[in-house]
Amino acid sequence: MHMLNHHCGVDRDGRGVITLTVINAGSLNILSSPVISALREGLEQLAGDRGIRALVLKGGSEKSLIGGADIKEMARLDQPSAEAFITRLRDLCEAVRAFPAPVIARMPGWCLGGGLEVAAACDFRIAAHDARFGMPEVRVGIPSVIHAALLPRLIGWGRARWLVMTAENIDAPTALAWGLVDKVAPEGGLDEAVEHTLSALLECGAEALRAQKALLRAWEELPLKQSVDLSIGVFGQSFLTDEPKHLMQAFIDRKR
Repeated sequence: MHMLNHHCGVDRDGRGVITLTVINAGSLNILSSPVISALREGLEQLAGDRGIRALVLKGGSEKSLIGGADIKEMARLDQPSAEAFITRLRDLCEAVRAFPAPVIARMPGWCLGGGLEVAAACDFRIAAHDARFGMPEVRVGIPSVIHAALLPRLIGWGRARWLVMTAENIDAPTALAWGLVDKVAPEGGLDEAVEHTLSALLECGAEALRAQKALLRAWEELPLKQSVDLSIGVFGQSFLTDEPKHLMQAFIDRKR
């Protein structure tokens, strides 16, 4: 494992798959300010590498992806420092959303609060059979904010309201039924499930996937007509690379 910084460990395989591991953050991979800043810096450093085909975000233990934000640090905040803290966490989530290649959240154990916001910013969420999810902020006197705003888009207003207002946890089957996660792996099969998704992504054009991810992010915020019109130029630009010619010809040859 190569260390990008004190909290980011990186493994890269021959296919261009990066595994970014949260380390030195306790057994539950808790988001203190130093961890938040280190992860954002690591993601921004990797974002410029066009050889990366996909990124897997994982925790340094099997207890969690990210157990949440550091409550001991938050208990000492006042209004200015609270806004600075949550701005740092927003910037981390945005670094995940803006990462050019697909990002997979590998989710064993617990994923709570700020950790679930980071996961919501990923493109794919793959959970262990016994994973647990929740937004406990209101129980400790604060609202769920920043990328909790993605939850209604993922699971609908009613279920998002239930998560952030009751602060009760849900299990993996419920998260799958709600659409909070994309896949629940059988016992012992989390890495295999992640690999299955990676294999599907790696069969696609690398540049096409980057363009598709950027379009999806734009579609989240643009009106329908602007989304459609934006897509025309992106489609045309894809022919500036050799991917369409190469992959279409391979498809044609396979059908003969």
